[in-house]
Amino acid sequence: MNSKFVHLHTHSHYSLLDGLSKIKDMVKLAKEHGQDAIALTDHGVMYGAIEFYSQCKKAGIKPIIGCEVYVANRSRHQKEPNVDNKRYHLTLIAKDNTGYQNLIKLTTAAHLEGYYYKPRVDKELLKQHSEGLLCFSGCPAGEVGRAIQSGDLAKAETVVREHQEIFGTDNYYMEIMYHPDMEWYQQWKDGILALAQKLNIPLVATQDSHYLRKEDAFAHKTLVAISTQTDVAETAIFSGGGEYHFLSTQEAAERFADIPEAVENTAKVAQRCNVELTLGKFIFPDFSLEPGKTADQMLDELTKKGAEEKCPTRPEYEERRKYELEIIRNKGYSPYFLVVADLLRFARERKIYTTVRGSAAGSLVAYLSGITNVDPIEYQLPFERFLNPYRPSAPDIDMDFADNRRSEVIEYAKQKYGEDKVAQIGTFGTMLARGTVRDVARALGKPYETGDRIANLIPFGSQGFPMTIDRAMELELQLKDMYEREAETKQILDIAKKLEGTVRHVSVHAAGIVIAPKPLTEYVPIQYDPKGDDHKITQYNMYTVGEDGVGLLKLDVLGIRNLAILGDAVRLVKFHRDIDIDIEKIPFDDQKTFKMLSDGYTEGVFQLGGSEGMTKYLKELKPTTVHDLNAMVALYRPGPINNIPEYIARKHGQSPIRYFHLKAKNFLEKSYGVLVYQDDLLTTAMELAGYNWESVDKFRKAVGKKIPEEMAKQHEQFVRGCHQHSGMTLSEAEAVWQLFEPFQGYGFNKAHAACYGRVAYQTAYMKANYPAEYMCAILTAESGDTDRVAEIITECQRMEIPVLPPDINSSRKAFTVIKSPPSTDNQQLITKDQIRFGLLTIKNLGENIADAIITERMANGPFKDVEEFVSRVQHKDLNKKSFESLAKCGAMDAFGDRNYLLFNMDILLEHAREKQKASTSTQMGLFGQAAVALPALRLAETTPATNNDKLAWEKELLGLYVSSHPLHDYQQKLKLERVTPIKNLLNNGNNRNLPPSVKVGGIITKIQKMVTKTGRPMMFANIEDLASAIELVVFPNVYEKNPDIWQKNRVIVATGKVNNRDGTLKLLCDEVKLIAQPI
Repeated sequence: MNSKFVHLHTHSHYSLLDGLSKIKDMVKLAKEHGQDAIALTDHGVMYGAIEFYSQCKKAGIKPIIGCEVYVANRSRHQKEPNVDNKRYHLTLIAKDNTGYQNLIKLTTAAHLEGYYYKPRVDKELLKQHSEGLLCFSGCPAGEVGRAIQSGDLAKAETVVREHQEIFGTDNYYMEIMYHPDMEWYQQWKDGILALAQKLNIPLVATQDSHYLRKEDAFAHKTLVAISTQTDVAETAIFSGGGEYHFLSTQEAAERFADIPEAVENTAKVAQRCNVELTLGKFIFPDFSLEPGKTADQMLDELTKKGAEEKCPTRPEYEERRKYELEIIRNKGYSPYFLVVADLLRFARERKIYTTVRGSAAGSLVAYLSGITNVDPIEYQLPFERFLNPYRPSAPDIDMDFADNRRSEVIEYAKQKYGEDKVAQIGTFGTMLARGTVRDVARALGKPYETGDRIANLIPFGSQGFPMTIDRAMELELQLKDMYEREAETKQILDIAKKLEGTVRHVSVHAAGIVIAPKPLTEYVPIQYDPKGDDHKITQYNMYTVGEDGVGLLKLDVLGIRNLAILGDAVRLVKFHRDIDIDIEKIPFDDQKTFKMLSDGYTEGVFQLGGSEGMTKYLKELKPTTVHDLNAMVALYRPGPINNIPEYIARKHGQSPIRYFHLKAKNFLEKSYGVLVYQDDLLTTAMELAGYNWESVDKFRKAVGKKIPEEMAKQHEQFVRGCHQHSGMTLSEAEAVWQLFEPFQGYGFNKAHAACYGRVAYQTAYMKANYPAEYMCAILTAESGDTDRVAEIITECQRMEIPVLPPDINSSRKAFTVIKSPPSTDNQQLITKDQIRFGLLTIKNLGENIADAIITERMANGPFKDVEEFVSRVQHKDLNKKSFESLAKCGAMDAFGDRNYLLFNMDILLEHAREKQKASTSTQMGLFGQAAVALPALRLAETTPATNNDKLAWEKELLGLYVSSHPLHDYQQKLKLERVTPIKNLLNNGNNRNLPPSVKVGGIITKIQKMVTKTGRPMMFANIEDLASAIELVVFPNVYEKNPDIWQKNRVIVATGKVNNRDGTLKLLCDEVKLIAQPI
């Protein structure tokens, strides 16, 4: 080693909310310091190990992988409060690959077996996994350090000897640091030096670095305050100035001038550490191959069988099948296709609805092997967009499954490959600009309003392009002005800039799982999902666990609610109509489906519903083919959306179909010459400008990621290429390039659109042909979201499908279809079928009592009256609470008025108890005892419940009004006020084209009065219309004009500005008007 000092104890931001250093920056700084090796020793985890290793290798620096483990006070299995929350720190680093493997096993066991506040190992584990590891005595929070600080040098010596016995004398070092500002420092240092001398143990100098530069000390202290939810002023930890930054070699020499051998030993330790990892090479699971066959042969046979079923006499299919298989074989990806095909086969056999998204739909091999349902030749989807000889990255087959059954697919993988070989992938949430500003302001002791005022000026980022504070100041001049004028704002933003991007938490990736051929701990460290369930996740994220890192097979297994809705709707149709629907074999030219979309009935349709803008365009488009739906899925996003009017005009002959070059007709004919997909840009570049699949892949990345420097290069290459290869003038080529501009960052993959367009059509088909069953399935899937349920009920009302309150004699647990005789008019969109709320939608009614009610009803028939109901349902959970909920929400309306039932509740429940006792006595009477006779039940009359009472109870127990709505009588008045439906605002909340002032009307459901710093009253209130709700912010000047208006259940009209800066849509009121009750 050239450098005399090597950092052997450093923390990155993967020491969550404790370390501030980002790995890339740390490696860069080590390079600047001339340090040719560096160790990473995060607290109890190995989250950053592969990223660290890769960054070091790129920089020409030796990576030393380690971990500062937590050692349990007693056994890792003991978790007694106030005893086992005490733990010690110990520094371990891997000297070879065996040591690296043992670090993986230690950190895994610490999480899976020893977690108690922190992931803990114990000395038993250390003995089992000590090979290949170097051990340092640890920081002052180590067991050695604590003993020294307590004045017990004998105990400290005993611990040191234990460590030496575990790891070997030659693998143990006394760790010394330089933190003289700490009151315990001199005692601790003297003890370490004394033990090192007495036991002849080499010293090693470390810094325990938690941030990079001295000037980051206060930012780090703020980070710790955020972590501990304290004020910076109360945060004593790391209060010793700039003592925990990343030392230069010169600084290390100066600090340890009295013990230079401690610095020299760091380089000697680094020389001993030689972990060499093989990264970027696929490691496939052991797929069950047929005897004597290779994966290539099995994939060939599987696709031949698929071809016989799907395209037996199509020579162009056979030619492409062989072409794709050759590339797949040469790349070594046949096992990948077999694993994916097997998972999807399992799902389809069990009627778990699934689809594949992304460029994989461009593969004929995927289609023939049962992976995809889209014919790539019919839809003109290029295989090379998915996989080509030039593309270095591995293919990605992204699978979607019904979200309510996704777990079954993962469980199947565990059963097939082994529980210890399958896990979900961990992912890291980072501190983003807006939240970081609020966190910093709070940690600095500022009022909430201070951080909120600054954060609200930071615009939202877009998917894949998070907003940064620097970028926000470029976009928002008011924010920049505040930064330059206000010292408080400058302080908050300066600290926040140092913190943004820091890892905040670990969670489970929404889709990713990994499958390994051996136990996962041979490759990656494992832990439990931090949410507290039993799901195991990798400590490495999707970028380091997969093909670019460790190389494990990474599968994208996403849960999609609309697929669950499709599956449930098909099941309901079978149950109620005895019709078997194969969703893959429905007609894809159903006129009823296209008419429904053209009429604007899009709510609940995958990718096409829930947006006023999409609905408007579909009504104008009047789609007639699935290709139209694919185009709308692709175009309805920022940038490409501006092409929709031209697409519509050309489809209907209102605008001539033109092509920017004769060659473009070959690939743009189905879209009337309009650029629709990102693939259209790629094909244009290849056909007109001479790109091949290798160069066009670079073009794709530049366009997709909006990289300015790369876009400038591609711009020049494209224009020049069009001139050279297609004879276009430079101005003609430039005009085509300008057509590409809207697609930067927003271009949609054509294969992806084809997959999602297909599901969109399938959901629309079910809605058009089996409306009650489909809408019932949506209500069940969305039952946890009352706002969404309200929107769906509104759509049901448009479709003339009544949605009724729960009913004791007809409700099941979930929403239920109540069938009526079938209509003879096949062109009729509406149906006379009804949907009824399920029993589990009732607040305070548990699954046990719901099961008991349904089981009794199914066994012995409907309940004739309330007395029979309470007598027959003998269950401990039929008590005052559940009875009251059933009565109030309308589930027992068939038995009488709701107030009548509530008034007699105690008598009824007591009568049921007595009848149960009498029944027991009667049975005993068979053995010679007299049976007990009960007096006749007499129920008292009372005043009937008012309509307002019923609606209030429904709102309380079902989350919304069902039998009616308080606003129904106000609809004419609100119409005259020309209010905007709240749903329209929610659907366009990020649209900057909203008018400066909007007017909404609704009923007040919640009020919260506050007093400003100046002592003036203001109000936060929620109002809702028939389908949606919004929060109103009423500032003092507006509130003081009409303070008496603000009462719950009053109907008002509010005018103001829409605000969406904190992620929740609000209306800042300028004017409020009370709507008088109709006569």
